[in-house]
Amino acid sequence: MANVFGKDFMWGAAASAPQTEGAYLEDGRTPSMWDEVSPKRIKDGSNCHVACDHYHHMKEDVAIMKQLGFNAYRFSISWPRVMPEDGKINEKGIAFYSALVDELIANGIEPIATLFHWDVPMWMFERGGWQNEQIIEKFAEYTKAVVDAISDRVQYWIPMNEPQCFVTISYLYGVHAPFKHRIFDFAKITRIALTAHAESVRTIRKYAKRTPKIGLALSTGAHIPSKETPSAIERARRRTFGSILGHVGNRYYCDPILLGKPASAYGVYRLRKKDMEKIHVDMDFIGVNVYQPYTLSSISGNPDDPRRTTMNWVIDGRTMYWTLRFLHERYGKTMFVTENGMANRDVVVDGKVHDEKRIKFMQEYLQNLKRAVGEGIPTLGYLHWSLLDNFEWCEGYTQRFGLVHVNFDTLERTVKDSAYYYRDVIASNGENI
Repeated sequence: MANVFGKDFMWGAAASAPQTEGAYLEDGRTPSMWDEVSPKRIKDGSNCHVACDHYHHMKEDVAIMKQLGFNAYRFSISWPRVMPEDGKINEKGIAFYSALVDELIANGIEPIATLFHWDVPMWMFERGGWQNEQIIEKFAEYTKAVVDAISDRVQYWIPMNEPQCFVTISYLYGVHAPFKHRIFDFAKITRIALTAHAESVRTIRKYAKRTPKIGLALSTGAHIPSKETPSAIERARRRTFGSILGHVGNRYYCDPILLGKPASAYGVYRLRKKDMEKIHVDMDFIGVNVYQPYTLSSISGNPDDPRRTTMNWVIDGRTMYWTLRFLHERYGKTMFVTENGMANRDVVVDGKVHDEKRIKFMQEYLQNLKRAVGEGIPTLGYLHWSLLDNFEWCEGYTQRFGLVHVNFDTLERTVKDSAYYYRDVIASNGENI
């Protein structure tokens, strides 16, 4: 019997520039919005100025990927490193990403480029960031600068990571930078962000030197059926797109982009029919960042529970299967697991990190991925979050998501047991999950 994953399935990990790169004022880079966050906003009073110092450890980090057998790596590009001022392209910044792409390709690793992972340049933020329609044009200019530089070698593109987070969490709930409660402007901010996304997609398609494959990485999930009967599955499907979490996490963003259909959040914030022509754009795949199911129990509990992560997120691998199934059935696109992982209390003991809880997490979620692929849901690959322990936004350095432990004092890397488990999964192309 043929392996369900097929010979071209992509196995790897993901990371983001503001969470890993460091070197925040080096080689012409200027600060992003996240560089300027007050220490009072960060749980441990830290900042992302050094993070994992991936900027100076790039070759070492790629060598670890090679050691683990990766054939794909999703990284993000720092907008303020490429465009430190309005209209200015920083050649040293471009050179770093060009070198990273070359290093990945030389090691047999497919580069997957994310253009925006939340790091709005301060020069744009000071003009209003996602509240200012000017950002649509500026993001397209930035997109073209990157495409001109690396699209001869990069085929897979993700213009934006998780609008559910950088729009909803940042501008409605005010939990992430810029910590705004723009309740009256929320629909406008969403419209601006999704229009900028569409313009970025069109820019990539127009200027890419290779035929691009473009997707959107969504912070998403699903309601899990109470039992696997047709009626229970249908109820879960309706809730995945119709409950409060389903509307805000899925329908409010996905329907306009993927179907060109207006949608609302909380029954109040509505994207207009006349805006659909600007927002609706053809995508090659849907990237899903899958962590926990859509349940009310997801928002409270004990993080020491074996079925929760140290972020207090529920562990339930079934959400992998149902998210892939429900989104594919609704939108008809090829799927791609662009993030999946867990935070854990990881410590180095005698040069090793025994993270058994993460191994069990991976087994459970990968088994459900295997089920989805085996049932014919087209899926490009699986990217674990994250390659490295990193700066976890407002949690600072208190949460460890990495396959590789990082000592944030010395920057020493230690490969965890879960990474070796993942290496064996990759070597068998998922047969031994």
